[in-house]
Amino acid sequence: MSEQRTHLTVQDHVLIITMTRPAKRNAIDSEMTLALDTALNRLEDESDLWAAIITGGPKMFCAGTDMAATSGAPTERGGVYGVVGRTRSKPLIAAVEGIAFGGGFEVAMACDMIVAATNARFGLPEVKRGLVATSGAIFRASRVLPLNIAKQVMLTGTELSSAEGHRHGMVNELCNPGEALQTALALAAQITANSPVSVQQSLQAVDALASINDDQGWVLTAKAKKVINESADAKEGVAAFFEKRPPVWKGF
Repeated sequence: MSEQRTHLTVQDHVLIITMTRPAKRNAIDSEMTLALDTALNRLEDESDLWAAIITGGPKMFCAGTDMAATSGAPTERGGVYGVVGRTRSKPLIAAVEGIAFGGGFEVAMACDMIVAATNARFGLPEVKRGLVATSGAIFRASRVLPLNIAKQVMLTGTELSSAEGHRHGMVNELCNPGEALQTALALAAQITANSPVSVQQSLQAVDALASINDDQGWVLTAKAKKVINESADAKEGVAAFFEKRPPVWKGF
């Protein structure tokens, strides 16, 4: 039997989605994509669920795509990872402990709010591997961060601490290590104390305005991905990653 990729629990109208692949730092493979898609379909389809939290557990959030296995095909309702291309009507909170790198950071950015422990670290290391962020960061990073900070994170590949994320308005709540889920549940309780109809209509209206240029964002992402996939740098960056050596860039 294949390893379970997520664990689901329900608490007071809140669906808690826990990624359960710690040996791979919760890297997303095709099975994880399907598991996340199934969980978020359940959130949308069950009327008694009013909000959800996605977490990677007490040690880490997610290291992004499993570069050896790949993340599988985008899902019909959720897109890449079953998450980042999804149109939702119910709030989704990311509870981040430890690393949220690459696609893991993009999953967090696709959520409505981010709760992060003080030991959380966010990053888009794709440029260090000759790649580009292809799961929404190209257009979402500058929504959750000031434009110049978003560019710095994307173009240098350096990490952003949770304290920096909070200072820039990306992180809603900071908490002690090990308390991200508890803090996210408290935030979710404030949401679910309100009318679910009011919450859902408000969220959909705000998201519709915020995402008005998303189609163009995905087109530009696909264009960048095509150029990168045909480049020598992408092949070199991935090879260097697996061979655990510094890359030697060609510039083409």
